[in-house]
Parts: sequence; C-alpha cells; structure tokens
Amino acid sequence: MLLPALTAIAALLFAALLVDQYRQRRHPYQLAWALGATAFALAAAAETLASAVGWSEPLYRLWYISGAVWTAGWLGAGTILLLTKTRFGYWYALCLALAGLFTVLVARRLEDPSAGSTALLYALTTWGASVAVGWLTYLGDHRWSRIAVGFTALLSALALPLLVLATLPAPGWAVNPITGAPVALLLPPALRLLTPLLNISGALALLTGALFSIYVFMPKQRALPYSSDPGQRGDELLFNLLIAPVAITVNFVRSIPLALQAWRAGTLNRRVPATALIALGAFVPSLTDTLNRTGSTEFYQLGKLAGSVLLLLGFLASVDVIDEIRLPLVGRPLRRALHLLRHPR
Repeated sequence: MLLPALTAIAALLFAALLVDQYRQRRHPYQLAWALGATAFALAAAAETLASAVGWSEPLYRLWYISGAVWTAGWLGAGTILLLTKTRFGYWYALCLALAGLFTVLVARRLEDPSAGSTALLYALTTWGASVAVGWLTYLGDHRWSRIAVGFTALLSALALPLLVLATLPAPGWAVNPITGAPVALLLPPALRLLTPLLNISGALALLTGALFSIYVFMPKQRALPYSSDPGQRGDELLFNLLIAPVAITVNFVRSIPLALQAWRAGTLNRRVPATALIALGAFVPSLTDTLNRTGSTEFYQLGKLAGSVLLLLGFLASVDVIDEIRLPLVGRPLRRALHLLRHPR
C-alpha cells in the first residue's frame, strides 16, 4: 500500500507543477505531460485504494484506462510537442512502426478469434500514421506532431467506449496471484490491443526524446558525420537516414567525456541532467514491468515509484526560474530546496 501511495503523491505533484507552469507559459507540451502524469497518479491511487479495501470493478476499470492506456501515451505526446521543430519525427515514426508490429505479435498470444483481425486493423492504421509522420518530417513540415498527437488522442478516446461497454466476468477484476498487481485478462481484445500501441509508442517517445534532447544540448564530438538535410539528393538522404542511428550512437558515446568535463566545470546545459533523469524515469518502470511479466515480481511497485520520482526530479532540474514554482503548501519548500541545491553554501 505504501509504495503505490507514494507513487500517486509524486505523480500528482508532477502533474500539479506542470499545470502551474502551463498557466504561466501556455506551452502545449506542458499540458500533455500533465495529462499523462495525472493518469499515472490516478492508476497509482486506484492500486492504493485496492490495497486498503480490496479490488472492485470500478477501481479495476479506472486502473486500466488511466495506467495501462493513457499514461505512457500522453507522456510521449508531451515529448513530441516539445520536439515539434526538430527531426525527432523520424524517430517517432520508427516508434509507431515498432508499436504496430508488437501489437500484431501480442494478438497471437490472445485466445480470441477476433484478436488477429483487430490487431491487423490497428497495425495498418499505426503504420499509416508512421509513414505520414516520417514524410512530413522529411519535408520539414512541423505538422507531423499534429498527426502524432492526434493519433494518441484518437486511441485514447476510442478506449473510453470500449471500456464502458465491456462486460467483465465475475468478480469484475483480475490480479497477479504473486504480486497482487492488476492484470488485463478480463478485458476484450479490442481494448487490450490498444495498450501496446499507446504504451510502446509513448514510452519509446519519452525515452528516445529525452536521449535526443541530451544529444542536442550536450557538447559533442562528431566522430561519425551524417546529414539529415532534406535538400540533398535522394540516394544521399536515404544513406544518411540509414546510418543516422549508428552515427548518433557513436557520437553520443564519444561525447560523454566532454559532457562530464562540462558538468565538473559547471558549464553543462541544465537540460542535459534534466532530460537524463526523465529518460531514467521512462526506462526504470518499463524495465521492472518487463521483469514482472517474466516472473521477477519483487521490483514492480518500486519501479513505478522510482519512475514517478525521477520524472518529478527531471522536471525540477529543468526549471530555469525557481520563483516560478508557486504551488500552495509545497511551492515554498521546493523553491528553497532547489535554491540550496543550485547555490550550496
């Protein structure tokens, strides 16, 4: 009960800070992240209540729609909106392609004759969105992010009637007998197959977007050059797109010593450690959830708590003006803590 309660508090604080920042700056990515963090908090709150009073069908439905469907998708949407004016669209197109492929593979494990056709429909739609995002990115058209976020909104909205109309067999919920964590076994395939689409594309967008931002803002050593200039010849562009993942990885690794030197000298851009924390906040829960599915259940709740805390810390590390944190009750202690961390005596 304690771990999901702490997860809910951290995620709710993260959401409140984002809403407060959105009221001041009006950046769409802040609102999208706030939606994802709120969904994260609602799912953790449902698990907390279930630990205290037992599971019920309403709690089970709330957990699924908020945690399994909405959280990762909207956190990823926030990253997309943040990186709208960059070439991150190529990476997100790949995220969508992988999500569609994984959805087809998941359908093969479901014992329902309708799962295969539903998964194929979802995958074809996702691959179509992937092509559109990649093509607009190639053209330098920033509207690729509208397609990406619109796709997330469409799937999120589709999940609502599917959840409301779903008839669940008694007792109306299902949990892992070892961890007590809820599982989606009772839900129809049309709803369950939305989860890999939103979770994989959203989590990968959050993780790779954070790594992309680290690469952009860190001091770089370009050991392996490449170009994403759409004005180059078609064969050159295709070659550069193919080697870009390798080139970025090599340049990233070779640049780490420069980043460490800048950090020790106090000249490292604040966004680098902030986005590193956000990347860890996306990676840790994904890792512990994967371990949970393979039988290693002891770190499941701890991973979600670590994820929510790391996301919160990443946000706080990115704040440029400490006085902008104005939340009632917690604003003053947070401002003081950040001031002491940045200006130790």
